Amino acid sequence: METLQAFHFLRPIWLLGLIGIALLWYLVRPHRALAAADSDHIAPHLAAALRVGGEGRRRFYPIDGVALGLMLLTLAAAGPTWSRMPNPLVAETAPLVVAMKVTESMESPDLAPSRMERARFKVMDLVAARAGARTALVAYAGSTHRVSPLTEDPNILRPLLEGLSPAIMPEPGANATAALELASGIISEAESDGAVLFVLDDLDPTDVAAFNALTDLPVVFLLALPEGQSVAQLDGIDGATVVHMTADDSDITQVERRLRSAHRAALLADERLAWEDRGPWFIWPAALLALLWFRRGWTMRWGLAAILLLSLQVPGTARADGWRDWFLTPDQQGWIAYQRKEFDKAADVFADPMWRGQAMMRAGRYEEAADLFNRLDTPEAAFAEGMARLRNREYRPGARAYEKALERRPGWDAAERNRDIAWAIVTYVEETQEASDTGEDTGIGADEIVFDNESGRGAETEIDAEPEEQAKPMTADQWIDSIDTNMGDFLRSRFLLDSAAGDDS
Repeated sequence: METLQAFHFLRPIWLLGLIGIALLWYLVRPHRALAAADSDHIAPHLAAALRVGGEGRRRFYPIDGVALGLMLLTLAAAGPTWSRMPNPLVAETAPLVVAMKVTESMESPDLAPSRMERARFKVMDLVAARAGARTALVAYAGSTHRVSPLTEDPNILRPLLEGLSPAIMPEPGANATAALELASGIISEAESDGAVLFVLDDLDPTDVAAFNALTDLPVVFLLALPEGQSVAQLDGIDGATVVHMTADDSDITQVERRLRSAHRAALLADERLAWEDRGPWFIWPAALLALLWFRRGWTMRWGLAAILLLSLQVPGTARADGWRDWFLTPDQQGWIAYQRKEFDKAADVFADPMWRGQAMMRAGRYEEAADLFNRLDTPEAAFAEGMARLRNREYRPGARAYEKALERRPGWDAAERNRDIAWAIVTYVEETQEASDTGEDTGIGADEIVFDNESGRGAETEIDAEPEEQAKPMTADQWIDSIDTNMGDFLRSRFLLDSAAGDDS
């Protein structure tokens, strides 16, 4: 329904050509009435013999194919569209905030191994299915707490999810309204339309009004209940999407489908994004119709020439790279390759510099992408350059790129945030290098034999040097393994501090 409502033409003036095509078809196509009038003056047996190829019995004439092909090409030239081009600087999928109910009831074993454990598994499965998308985690009971900000890394969410339990929550209860407010604030900070997933086994009736009052944020409910059980309060929420946990992945598929639908609706409503021209889709059937001119008896070769002539006038950049350029523009070819995750190919095909740079970044060609963005003079290009520089570990140039973006668009919150992060990284790296130069806190072992000038003057003292392997930086997996296995203690302390300060963020 949303697609039908959004359908329109980018260049509707081309639709006037349909009138001329209809007139041409009417004038050229043979009419049975005229043929019958001519045969009135000729004997029937002679008239039948004079009709070449049985024209009187023919139902489909060459002019029919010509008219249909011209109509398809005219529609293509008019630029039909029903969707918007996604922003290359924003993830292809919407940000998601998972609000998990962490109460004693979630420890019930009626959903093996327990409702809480099953909820953890389902959330991680959903995060894995949304690879590359940003996900935040909120835990709520009587109080509400931001467990993790929006992140694309599932390795950050996994230990935090495992640390959640009712024992770490400072206050008893289940304040879903506060969780909804916090999740809505996280989505607002993301500067991108997103959605909220509530993982729960019950809902207080007093929370229904808050969900009904929030009309601009899609909310999905994933019920951690055995089959056959439901939450009656959810029936009072207008347009609520309720998904029951299943033993297979069908529940995750259903949630993901709803999130994609909400994301498409948000894109259609975003006036900042350009409409995607779907005209080339109509060229393919026109090309198939052109094959009919190779049939015997189809002598209207000028019709084929007309179709080919009009196809050259369809908007788009023509290149001599191959047969695809007859039907698809470079940006459309690049988008197809991008959707197939063939990012190197997409980077070579895209004509739009922003999309080409984004494809380079997805392909890991950060330096090339940064150089490309540096040649553009828009704030979005400077912002993208900063992202490419940071991913290439060029922190100082990345920070300067964000400053350039702020010069072109003052007050851009996302650019200010990323600039501050980049400068913080620069400061940390410089301080670490200085500490390494002075031998402070670097883990570098001392010489095997040193002289103590204070006690035992001149006495030789042997100090064991740390193995060389210990001085090497840890990998990401080693760092995660080094985190305190009892994540619950850390979260309990943090949640207590949040509650004491009256801050749930």
